[in-house]
Amino acid sequence: MSTLRYGYGTNGFANHRLAEAIAVLADLGYCGVALTLDHDHLDPYAPGLARDIAAVADQLRDRHLGVVIETGARYLLDPWRKHAPTLLHDDRKVRLDFLRRAVAIGADLGAEAVSFWAGVRPPDVAGRTAWSRLVDGCAELTAAAAGAGIPLGFEPEPGMLVEDLAGWHRLRAELGAPAGFGLTLDIGHVRCLEPGPVPQVVAEAVPYLVNVQIDDMRRGVHEHLEFGRGEIHFPPVLRALIDGGYRGLVAVELPRHSHAAPTVARESLAFLRAAEAEGER
Repeated sequence: MSTLRYGYGTNGFANHRLAEAIAVLADLGYCGVALTLDHDHLDPYAPGLARDIAAVADQLRDRHLGVVIETGARYLLDPWRKHAPTLLHDDRKVRLDFLRRAVAIGADLGAEAVSFWAGVRPPDVAGRTAWSRLVDGCAELTAAAAGAGIPLGFEPEPGMLVEDLAGWHRLRAELGAPAGFGLTLDIGHVRCLEPGPVPQVVAEAVPYLVNVQIDDMRRGVHEHLEFGRGEIHFPPVLRALIDGGYRGLVAVELPRHSHAAPTVARESLAFLRAAEAEGER
């Protein structure tokens, strides 16, 4: 019996209808889903959204699944620009409106957290301006999330304005360290660019965690890999989460594996359970 609660990201089931993806993950034995709001997976701009939210909420409840809301859809806001606009762009209000919608949907679904990131600084936006925009946007969203009773998980993302834990700590401090501004940690990103050993970095991050994404990765290469294809030794990493008292979802993040989603999801859960058992020995 696993101590950790494993989930799977719906961005790795892009070729499935959302209801079918949720059913497959429940049948495989997952404890939750990391739901990326997207044009075909609970589109926050679709007509009949309230009906769709109610249907998803019913399914999650009936299958005893937890949920976190992810906001990294590639072309939901602009069909020409991947991930744009972000909180750093001139038209950042579009992103802020989307994130507010994500918070509202999270509240309706009883989500454990809403996860988001900074974005890549546009070349025509000065560094100081980009940082100021990010702080202002995060402050607005933190207030909205507090009103909805939803924790925020800010994710450091390689190549973005905030790409590492040092950047997250700086941002949190400038916001005044609000209680609702937590951390989303992608375990692969830790191996990609954090300087310390992965288990040590995870152990130090646990007090701030509201959401964990998990995948394999190599140093210096931002590519989400299936377990065993990268450089991470997982038993001590999972042990660090358990020893730190983390109780949220640990969701597999393989957004480029939709072509084989059920197989990859089955193998991923088996790997994680085996790694957790090894870490307990």
